[in-house]
Amino acid sequence: MKKDAPRTGLRTTTILVTMVVSVVAIILCCCIVLFLNRYRSAVVQNARTSSAQAVSQVSTTVSNYLKDMTQAMELVKQSMSESADSRDKLLSAFLKFRPEVVAVTSYSEDGQLLDCWALGREPRENILENLSFDLEMAKASDSAYMTPPHVESLFEGYYPWVVTMTAPLEPGEQAAWVSLDLSFSSISSYINNVSIGQRGYCFLMDKAGNIVYHPQQQLLYAGLKSEQIAALAGMQDGTYANDTVIYCAASVAGSDWRVVGVSYVDELVNRNVTEMIHLSMVLAVVVLAAAVLTSWLLSRLLGRPLRGLTAAMESFETDADHFTYRPVGGTREVQELSDSFGHMVLRIQQLMSTVREEEVNLRKTELKALQAQINPHFLYNTLDSIAWMCEQGRNAEAVRMVHALARLFRISISKGHELIPIAKEIQHAESYLQIQKYRYKNQFVYTFDVDPECLNYYCNKITLQPIIENAINHGLDLLVDEGEINVRVRQDGDDIVFYVQDNGVGMTPEQLRTIMQRNPSDRTGIGIKNVDDRLKIYFGKDYGLHITSEPDVGTCVEIRMPKLEEGDYEAK
Repeated sequence: MKKDAPRTGLRTTTILVTMVVSVVAIILCCCIVLFLNRYRSAVVQNARTSSAQAVSQVSTTVSNYLKDMTQAMELVKQSMSESADSRDKLLSAFLKFRPEVVAVTSYSEDGQLLDCWALGREPRENILENLSFDLEMAKASDSAYMTPPHVESLFEGYYPWVVTMTAPLEPGEQAAWVSLDLSFSSISSYINNVSIGQRGYCFLMDKAGNIVYHPQQQLLYAGLKSEQIAALAGMQDGTYANDTVIYCAASVAGSDWRVVGVSYVDELVNRNVTEMIHLSMVLAVVVLAAAVLTSWLLSRLLGRPLRGLTAAMESFETDADHFTYRPVGGTREVQELSDSFGHMVLRIQQLMSTVREEEVNLRKTELKALQAQINPHFLYNTLDSIAWMCEQGRNAEAVRMVHALARLFRISISKGHELIPIAKEIQHAESYLQIQKYRYKNQFVYTFDVDPECLNYYCNKITLQPIIENAINHGLDLLVDEGEINVRVRQDGDDIVFYVQDNGVGMTPEQLRTIMQRNPSDRTGIGIKNVDDRLKIYFGKDYGLHITSEPDVGTCVEIRMPKLEEGDYEAK
């Protein structure tokens, strides 16, 4: 049987698992990329919104503070028109009520300090530089204005961080301007408490680009930190984001101040996106694991029945005669395939049984045809010999030959049996040799050397006679000296071996090949080919004839067949 070529294709279950996992992986990657992109955009927008809300709240608070200070300034301006005692009492009460006001000062038209009101403090006698009042700014402003934060320089040993609100007074008043030095601590503490994320912050700047207040003022002065002041000064109110920082600017109503919020993308966006990436990866792994598990279960559901069906097919291919098919369960398609295979197995086994029966009948018919070839051939040769003896006037010998022929045919018929005991086959051969010895006028001698244990075994009838006939006609007929034919029967393991040896003229290899070839138009050697065919048909290719011959030496024909007893004969 030809060995199957190694299978190189992929199993259906492997393809199924690969396809499902690949499709799920591709879909997951697309969804994760799309989701993270949308999520990052949403986080950035949320960060921008949070920054804008924080900045707006700071702007509103500072605006309310300044509005409150403006109202306080109106009250102070009104007090400046009162008498000195009333004014002092009003301002004293005002300072107690508004502790964030460090001092109230008034200035003449030439910028000289006229009066200073402060709780428990008196101004210096010699003020080197008054940082709270700038005459040029006062003359340039038609209404109240705010100065940048600065250190209060009016008092000895007291230097608070203040901003100054200065407003002009009505003409005719003794003083031309009045100022309120406001402690910046309330605003600064509020700004310091505002955080956008963990590192984000807010600071104040004016429209000219000067920083009014920064929670990290010392770092700015030390040069360890910087702000994009020029760029921020040119920005309109709103939110701006780059790869690292989100800026949000909002003007403070009633002043030229702007609140700027600073937040960091890596803190507000990237960290959340990174966490979401990790979460997405975990979910992706879980989904892929679920896909692999589901695919594996599906492959088991489909693959196990298919593998069982494949194994059944291989078993059927190995031993179709004794194969019993058991249906394979599974999905509907697998069950239908299993049922179809079951029907096919039954049909093939029925066909094989029919073919075997036809082969047996064909073999019997062929055996009968082959035997029919032998009988006329032998009968023709024998009758030819009897006729020749009658022509020579040897009637008595012819009568004995006819009796020998009768005995020969009684054994040949054998009640229609193909197999006969070896003892009868030996008798058959001896009767034939007797007939031929009459014809050839005792030109040859023959001997039989038979193992007694072989006599009860069975063999094909008319096995030795064609071989002996060929030895006489083609080996001894042309021999000048006396011929000799030796018939031996021996056991060889589970086989019986017949040897027919003569000392005739022998044959060349070409003559041997000619004798062993079937040629219906040539009578020569038809008996030998017939014997070989019958043995191979009956017992298989391992049995039959083997001829060795050497010119001028002789020929030996070896006939091999298995040991057959009477029971074996019945089986045949």
